[in-house]
Amino acid sequence: MCSAGRRWGRRQRVLLWGVLLAAWEAAWGQLRYSVPEEMPKGSFVGDVAKDLGLQMPALQDRSVRVVSVGRTQYFALHERSGHLVTAERIDREQLCESVEQCVLHCELIVEGEMKVYEIEVEITDINDNAPTFREAEKELRVSETTAPGSRFSLREAQDADSGRNTLQSYELSGDEHFSLAVQTGPAGDQRPELVLAKALDREEAAFHELMLRAMDGGDPARTGTARIRVTVVDANDNAPVFSQAEYTVRVAEDVPVGSVLVTVTATDADEGLNGDVKYSFHKISDRASELFYLDIESGEVTLKDDLDFDKISFHELEVQAHDGGELSDTAKVIITVTDVNDNAPEILVRSSLSEVSEDSPTGTVVALLHVQDQDSGANGEVRCSLDGNVPFLLERSQGSYYRVVTARELDREQQSEYNVTVRASDGGWPALQSSRVLALRVLDVNDNAPVFSQERYSALVLADSVAELLAELGSAAHAEAAPAEPAASLTRWLVLAVAAVSCLFLAFLLLLLALRLRRWHRSQQQQQLLTTAGAALRGVPATHFVGIDGVRAFLHSYSHDVSLTADSRKSHPRFSAASCCDTLPARPPPDEPAPLLGEEEPAGDCPADPVAPSSVSSSVQFVSGKRPSREIY
Repeated sequence: MCSAGRRWGRRQRVLLWGVLLAAWEAAWGQLRYSVPEEMPKGSFVGDVAKDLGLQMPALQDRSVRVVSVGRTQYFALHERSGHLVTAERIDREQLCESVEQCVLHCELIVEGEMKVYEIEVEITDINDNAPTFREAEKELRVSETTAPGSRFSLREAQDADSGRNTLQSYELSGDEHFSLAVQTGPAGDQRPELVLAKALDREEAAFHELMLRAMDGGDPARTGTARIRVTVVDANDNAPVFSQAEYTVRVAEDVPVGSVLVTVTATDADEGLNGDVKYSFHKISDRASELFYLDIESGEVTLKDDLDFDKISFHELEVQAHDGGELSDTAKVIITVTDVNDNAPEILVRSSLSEVSEDSPTGTVVALLHVQDQDSGANGEVRCSLDGNVPFLLERSQGSYYRVVTARELDREQQSEYNVTVRASDGGWPALQSSRVLALRVLDVNDNAPVFSQERYSALVLADSVAELLAELGSAAHAEAAPAEPAASLTRWLVLAVAAVSCLFLAFLLLLLALRLRRWHRSQQQQQLLTTAGAALRGVPATHFVGIDGVRAFLHSYSHDVSLTADSRKSHPRFSAASCCDTLPARPPPDEPAPLLGEEEPAGDCPADPVAPSSVSSSVQFVSGKRPSREIY
């Protein structure tokens, strides 16, 4: 009972530690999952939404997406469930050929919050590869004088799987003259050797057929086989010997194809066919066999294809030297690839804004950038900067992430658009660099009041043009000041408007003066006409007229029209009441004859009509039709 309680307590503690570890990883923005290789597309990897505490509606509103580190996107985010799923079928042996623990990295980006969560996914191995031999058949030539216990090295089998799924053991079957021995190398690898268990007799058997089988530790186990044919020959006393047990060489990744990287040499003390040494690869990976070529006669290792430090930086080969009697020796060749600065930094825009308000506070994030360089060491150290004098700053966010933020308040009236150039350069020599341009438009806010181009305007205009000028000035005052319309343009138009109004006013004054002169001239002509007519009537007999009563009636009706245009003559002394009495005699009684014009008439009362003299003069001029020779004042 107590032991069961202790076991349950340990399970609880382990579970508690696991929960705390997951919470700690989520708090620090990093998750870790594990998934077997060769899973179909869309397979479940982990519940990201639950582990990070993201709500399902927020996944769509905040534009949450997953970005894999590298060119191939192996993972995706399921929008409905919030699960991290596989986007491609993953082959562990292809991705991690020489790596024991295969881990892929991806990032969860929440654009609405400008946050990044790092996710690690370990790709576990499955037993999908059987052990294989590079040569399905191998021939050995063994002298009949070879002593029992002699060993002959065999080609190792290759298994791309890892852990227990990789190669575990060998078996030999077929003949009692030979047995199998397995040696463990420094790296823990197993090396099969053929051991002569019983002396050979060429006359008894010239050939021996053997079967070598390699098995892995999977469930069920996979196997691979190779056929060994042993030919019994005459004695070979000496085996080849390499000059050194290990050859080490360092080459740059940009070394040209066809270059000789290293030359291995072995010697054999025998003569003739038994002393003729040949070289071959004894142990080599598939990728190394595509990169390197070994000359069978000279032992030169030549480069067949371009090296790539970013993919594989270390190659370990085994070279075998064998003579004509199939005696052999092995040596190790280690090729280390050094990095060169052949990759420019890459700037990836994870999230960015295309518009920002001009009243945004200082420190507003407008872009989230990720900078990476495939090189290593100083060649992979990246420095970022912004070009030009722009109101933005570049801040390091986390890891290789940068944020572009506003450095001060923006002013749309001063500049409405920005093309922000982000430049990244590495630490190589010469340095490689790349750039990205961020286009950003500044949105306007109502932060400027209307402003007149000058404090006071003055102009001499007509009354009809005042309203038009005020309307133009009012529209100019209510328009917001803009850099594109300078004050000189408004001043020029105001000068033109004032000049036009002044011309109109001067024309009006000239027209008014002309009308007044014409009116004055006509009044002068009428006054001269009346004066001339009065002088001409003096001394004319009354019998020349039809009758004084008719003349008086005609003059009375005509004088009414003339008096309307001769208002300026009413104040003249010649048209006073006294003058009227002196010019025309008083009307006689009906029984007395009317006196003739020019005769002296008895004194009497003057007519009550003060305009009679003018009427008489005008009427006389009309009747006589004579123009006076001089004016009488």
